Amino acid sequence: QVQLVESGGGLVQAGGSLRLSCAGSGRTFSNYAMGWFCQAPGKEREFVAAISWSGSITTYTDSVKGRFTISRDNAKKTMYLQMNSLKPEDTAVYYCYADVDGTRYWGQGTQVTVSS
Repeated sequence: QVQLVESGGGLVQAGGSLRLSCAGSGRTFSNYAMGWFCQAPGKEREFVAAISWSGSITTYTDSVKGRFTISRDNAKKTMYLQMNSLKPEDTAVYYCYADVDGTRYWGQGTQVTVSS
């Protein structure tokens, strides 16, 4: 079983920054590929970024390239999403996930609100 807990969301003005964290449980945290999705009101959950188990491979959706950075610290069992140059359209609930043995586990989500 894997449990994921997000933190770091909040209210920020356009152009500001936030860093989201996703703390994972389990002895094999370093074996998981992980990532982030977001879901805005009235919209489907959308992919934001992903990172390989080692952290050497990262992918991003086009809208966040150059603004967001995904990273992980396997010793701390934590994944991060550094969000810079935030825009009002980034407003959403952000969910982290982990892919473990063919099963995708989700966190509970953290709200990010960007005011104009």
